[in-house]
Amino acid sequence: MTIDEGRLHELLGRFVTDAGGSFQALGAVLGDRLGLYRALQAVMPGTPAEVAAEAGVGERYVREWLSCQAAGGYVTYDPTTARFSLTEEQVFALADPDGMQIAAAFHIPVAAGRNIERITESVRTNSGFGWHEHDPALFEGTERFFRPGYVADLVSSWIPALDGVEEKLTEGARVADVGCGHGASTLLIGGSYPRSRVTGFDYHRPSVEQARKRAADAGVAARVTFEVAGAADFPGTGYDLVAVFDALHDMPDPLGAARHVREVLAPDGTFLLVEPYAEDRLEDNLNPVGRLYYGASTVICVAHSMTEEPRTALGAQAGEARLTDLLQEAGFTRVRRAAETPFNLVLEARP
Repeated sequence: MTIDEGRLHELLGRFVTDAGGSFQALGAVLGDRLGLYRALQAVMPGTPAEVAAEAGVGERYVREWLSCQAAGGYVTYDPTTARFSLTEEQVFALADPDGMQIAAAFHIPVAAGRNIERITESVRTNSGFGWHEHDPALFEGTERFFRPGYVADLVSSWIPALDGVEEKLTEGARVADVGCGHGASTLLIGGSYPRSRVTGFDYHRPSVEQARKRAADAGVAARVTFEVAGAADFPGTGYDLVAVFDALHDMPDPLGAARHVREVLAPDGTFLLVEPYAEDRLEDNLNPVGRLYYGASTVICVAHSMTEEPRTALGAQAGEARLTDLLQEAGFTRVRRAAETPFNLVLEARP
């Protein structure tokens, strides 16, 4: 064996980055759970003692936490004053409750890691590990990871990009949001188009119960409702819009789900399919976004899809071409890319 030391050192550099990132994930979850980012914002530029007092936690822990966060570029350290602070960008990304809340995304791998032994056995036996079997922190993290993107783009650009859909929603339409989870997308549509009636469907009862609570808290429960139902058999017909947000690729039978959507749509209805952004070729997805999605897909998306036949396992990086083929096989005659972001691919399918 002949080892190229330059290549080895490059690989070890990536290892150090990733190993440090794994602890950065734990630190971000701590900061999110304990309100440390918000505490720093309140006292900045602050010392560890001031941040700890504001958050009501132990100072020695906070000193170490702030040092790690500064090393990772998540907070800012001034060596002349020995104080920590947040830039405006760091506030928006980490501390502002109406901002991106990127620390919430780290709940996803941390939650999945709690079941790594069971997921390992699923890989070994080529079996499945269901969404409902994960730690509840996964459901919270997933919703909080995707919600800022929906808030930024769903009403402002994705729906207007669909042919005639915004007009229908404004006048009053019947909408199904399939695989709705905690209802972030459902509530956003219902809140933005008060004349429309929106129903969120999900097979996971605890998520549906959480979504119902949020609808009640928002005062929209009379017109935004949630039901426990699967993607291939949710009730109702004549929907003007059926939407699936970042969920089709997780399903054991995405083709069956798409066929059911086709059956329950009104003749002039629209299927809005939002999926993680991906190019069609593997080599074009070998980038940081692709790494994020392939990693999550291995332990979450593919694992759930393998729980039932036909175990399609599209994966989170299916790409437009494969999704278009699936939609056409399901009976849709017109499929087009309506919009995109660095994280999402938005397809419009019509009967």
